Amino acid sequence: MKIPQPVWVFMLSLSAIPITYTVNNIPASEDPFAILGIGVAVLVVLFFLVCFAARSNPPQDPLFYMFTVFSFTCVIDLIISLEQDGFISGFMDFYIKEGEPYLRTPYGRMICYWDGTVHYALYLMMVTRISKRQGYRSAGLYWLGSILLSMFVFLAGNIVGKYGSDIRPAFLLNIPFLFLPVWAGMKVSEKPRTLTPRTAAEVAVEQQKLPHQRPLDLLLLIFLLSAIAYTLFRGFVALDCPLESCFNYIYQYEPYLKDPVAYPKVQMLVYLFYALPLLCLFVYGLLKPGCSWMLDWTLVFAGAVAQSQFTHIGGSLHPWTPYTYRVPEETMWPFLLMNLLYAVGPQILALRCLMHPEFFLSPAALREADQDKKHK
Repeated sequence: MKIPQPVWVFMLSLSAIPITYTVNNIPASEDPFAILGIGVAVLVVLFFLVCFAARSNPPQDPLFYMFTVFSFTCVIDLIISLEQDGFISGFMDFYIKEGEPYLRTPYGRMICYWDGTVHYALYLMMVTRISKRQGYRSAGLYWLGSILLSMFVFLAGNIVGKYGSDIRPAFLLNIPFLFLPVWAGMKVSEKPRTLTPRTAAEVAVEQQKLPHQRPLDLLLLIFLLSAIAYTLFRGFVALDCPLESCFNYIYQYEPYLKDPVAYPKVQMLVYLFYALPLLCLFVYGLLKPGCSWMLDWTLVFAGAVAQSQFTHIGGSLHPWTPYTYRVPEETMWPFLLMNLLYAVGPQILALRCLMHPEFFLSPAALREADQDKKHK
């Protein structure tokens, strides 16, 4: 009986459990360079196993192989986070001690939780759709934003934070997870969008509406303008702005931004220099009809913000975070409200663009498509 591809991909990812348990009990795993060698060997062997298993019915999409290998690492990340929080033991102690000690930080644990749940689910879903020859463009773009921002903040924080002087050879195992998603993103963006067919007349009617005639878009504009102000303010806070309002905010609401691990500060700076321009462009896209790039970039942005806010909120509240850097109890609810709204808003914007894209479609392209249909 032939096992469906998604099933054996799932089973292969679960092999991370016995593998990590076995390696944890090998004496050689106490050497930092040996850990790097073991990590590379496991990934290479896994890749060839995937190629061997798929030889009878090779997928047409090369990203199938990458997603399969990445799903294996997701299980490893979930094991790391569960072990560090005391739910299990005896699997990845060797890696935390001599491989990547910064993964024991609250941020490290939260990024592993996200990778071991959300990214894992996305990989399995995309592998399933590839095996069925179905599209996965939207899921791929969402994943792209999530993994790129997580890896950028994680790697930069490791270097500039307090663990910068304790970088081990296993740090190099993260490099493929920064560059391969860029290649994957290029491949995903080349795939056609799966949108419900609209006529040029339907699009023209929608694009003639002003913002007050589109209630959801009006609310999204209010959110975007508020998010722009909040992003700018937190960027100033991260840059140690001497204003009294910045001083009060960092000590009363988000002392986590002062944590010497540097991940939260790097994240706020990424928001300032990258998310802020995108937020401004989204305002333009909601006001100017025909901005088809909104359909893609809102998905990328939604994935990035969902991941970053999850790790930021989790790190701010985690009991392993030093008390002086944790959110004070008296400002807990305002902190949660602001950060949850900042996370949810981009998800609603992405869904709005995905479910009702008429305002963002190009009328000229639609007219050409209508003419082609008539000629056929």
